Amino acid sequence: MPEGAPSETVVRAWARLVKAQHKVLGAVETDIKRAGFPPLAWYDVLLALGRAQGEGLRHLEIQAELLLAQHNVSRLVDRLQKAGLVERRPVAEDGRGQLVKITPSGRDLLRRMWPAYRAAIARHVGRKLGGEAQARSLADLLGRLIDLGEGPK
Repeated sequence: MPEGAPSETVVRAWARLVKAQHKVLGAVETDIKRAGFPPLAWYDVLLALGRAQGEGLRHLEIQAELLLAQHNVSRLVDRLQKAGLVERRPVAEDGRGQLVKITPSGRDLLRRMWPAYRAAIARHVGRKLGGEAQARSLADLLGRLIDLGEGPK
């Protein structure tokens, strides 16, 4: 095996991770849609804005929080604004910059969506795992992949 090449086990883990993410996210998204709610991306943006301190977040901060391309963030914020869930305000020290802030309607949507989202997570993730120990183990392993540091050598 060439130096630095992943083992077959690592390749299999990668493929399963991608497949699991796609399958579970699709199932959760379907449950949310059946419950009459907008896409999870709306929830994710509103959650990030709801947790933000101060006056809101810039588009680049939303992009970094959600790992979306800038043009996707702009379109998504446009849709959220048209729905009355967020508002945009100019940044005083930056003539072109804008802050996006969640509205009371946006907070209300978050509150109403969470029970359906929580139930979908339980159905499509929690029930597939063998309890809290496996959930903790999976969370720890995924946390290692999320950490951008080099990790163990």
